Amino acid sequence: MAARTATLFDSRADAGRQLAALVDPARFADPLVLALPRGGVPIGAELARALAAELDVLATRKIGLPWRPEQGVGAVVAGADPVYDPALLRLAGLEAGDLEPLARREQAEAVRRRDRYRGDRPPPRITGRAVIVADDGLATGVTARAALAAVAAQLPSALVLAVPVAAEDTAEAIERDLAPVIAVHRLAVFGAVGRWYALFPQVSDAEVLELLG
Repeated sequence: MAARTATLFDSRADAGRQLAALVDPARFADPLVLALPRGGVPIGAELARALAAELDVLATRKIGLPWRPEQGVGAVVAGADPVYDPALLRLAGLEAGDLEPLARREQAEAVRRRDRYRGDRPPPRITGRAVIVADDGLATGVTARAALAAVAAQLPSALVLAVPVAAEDTAEAIERDLAPVIAVHRLAVFGAVGRWYALFPQVSDAEVLELLG
């Protein structure tokens, strides 16, 4: 495992290339890469190139605690019901209904992003296809869970989560409950996703549109 102070990737593009090297195209028939914007899109773009796959976005938004928005206890995918982490809700002394106003706000933003990035293009077909959900890292996993559940409901022929770096316990939990996880590094001591990148700037809407184009 890397030292706590070490970085593993120069940039998201570097991470995406390292991740793509682990993906066997023979495993994926009629592949579709669904990237989680914004940070997952540079990762997804590298995977799509390696697989000669269609690339699209799966617009998600984290639902944070009212008093600590950066602490995600749930997530929502555009057009789907919110998904919450029951253990985190219990720790916070909350029920899902307490977060309904926040969930509505994040749902509206997810829909805005989806429409912004997709434009006039029809949504991709998911049923019967091999789908790779891509993000730039896996920490608590609440957003990944919402994304994977939304895709699974549309009956893909295969479904995996692909991330450059993952918290080991989170990856194991997702594999038990939802889908296999492909990762370059699984770390027992994790922290924030950005600590493993030398460069980890915000990805702009313009960059997302350019990569999708």
